[in-house]
Amino acid sequence: MEYKLITLKNSLRVVLIPLRDAKTATVLLMTGTGSRYENEHENGLAHFLEHMFFKGTKRRPSARAISQELDGVGGSYNAFTAKNRTAYYAKVSKEHIETALDVVSDIFLHSTLPAREIEKERGAIIQEIDMYEDMPIRSVENVFEALLFGEQHPLGRTILGPKENIRTFKRKDFFAYLKRCYTAQNTVVCVAGAFPVQKVLTKIKKDFTSLPKGTHPSYIAYTAAFDTPRIKIKYKNTDQTQLVLGTLGYPYNHKDEYVLEVLATILGIGMSSRLFTEVRERRGLAYFIRASVERFADTGYFAVQAGVAHDKLLQALKTVVQELRKIKRGRVPSKELTKAKEHLKGSLALSLETSDDLAQHTATSLTLLGKVQTLEEIQRRIDTVTAGDVMRVARDLFKTKRLCLAIIGPHNKKKLPSFSL
Repeated sequence: MEYKLITLKNSLRVVLIPLRDAKTATVLLMTGTGSRYENEHENGLAHFLEHMFFKGTKRRPSARAISQELDGVGGSYNAFTAKNRTAYYAKVSKEHIETALDVVSDIFLHSTLPAREIEKERGAIIQEIDMYEDMPIRSVENVFEALLFGEQHPLGRTILGPKENIRTFKRKDFFAYLKRCYTAQNTVVCVAGAFPVQKVLTKIKKDFTSLPKGTHPSYIAYTAAFDTPRIKIKYKNTDQTQLVLGTLGYPYNHKDEYVLEVLATILGIGMSSRLFTEVRERRGLAYFIRASVERFADTGYFAVQAGVAHDKLLQALKTVVQELRKIKRGRVPSKELTKAKEHLKGSLALSLETSDDLAQHTATSLTLLGKVQTLEEIQRRIDTVTAGDVMRVARDLFKTKRLCLAIIGPHNKKKLPSFSL
């Protein structure tokens, strides 16, 4: 991948990725902040602020003015808030790149956060919270992270925050958060696709000169402090039981981060993975089952998620534990290892084909790792993983005392048996 990385005088990082023969271009602005950077009383503020960036600027004084301009060129635009980053983006056909850059820059730099819009948006966000509460397949992840990291740690809190916070945020809270976290040193501007490189760079330099340099906001480090398995059941009358079984994993830049990715692929990514084959195909215990890996600056986790019939919960759990036990006790066959590595490399390549996916990947790696991590670099690291590495990491992570099990459904904790790895 060819790219140009420029750091402006105020420490703003600009990444330009021209793509030959592309018909689209994406502008993405990412700041290294999210719910992890909130205290208990601020929880939900980063996400609320993301919503408010689409409510008006001095030049575009309403949400409709913003949306009409991007809709008028057939643009695809949105934003997202994660625990460690927040991003705003617009993807357009290449002839409209200047419009996309102007609008996204404007909402990032000049949002007015009208008080009347804050009041209206409270209701919308509370409805968003309720929507996800009615989706156990989504909310079980929140139960798991609260159990794993603890509800008092920012990583254990939800991104949307509690309703009581949403109801009480003041306009001054948003501006204080902006001043602390939306700084040049903490921001990446990425443009990918077909665009006039010099013209785009000139506009970025002009528009973002006024953004204060600031600093990177600090966060509370996470230190594992438990050595007994944990179980949390959120009692809810559902048609299906949702579960997440997992353990602490590795942070970004850990020497074994891609060994764990390969391990997760072998266990639960794809229709030929071990968990899919055993839990769904052979036993018919679940329609949906997957393994996943999440990483942060100082920690991470591995998790298996599934949706099962209420009366099949114990059987499903025993089967998952059996597969975890098996992979830590037996070396992965060469053919299976190769398949997992090729699957991982191939799916990553597919995920970086479009200008918006490439912009998000590049901005994320620069924001979280401090460098641009190319597809080729990641694929080389995946290639070095051995069967011995997979077994070693499985033995390191899959320990009974470190297991966390989160469940949403009509169950009683007393009826759950203990499991041993």
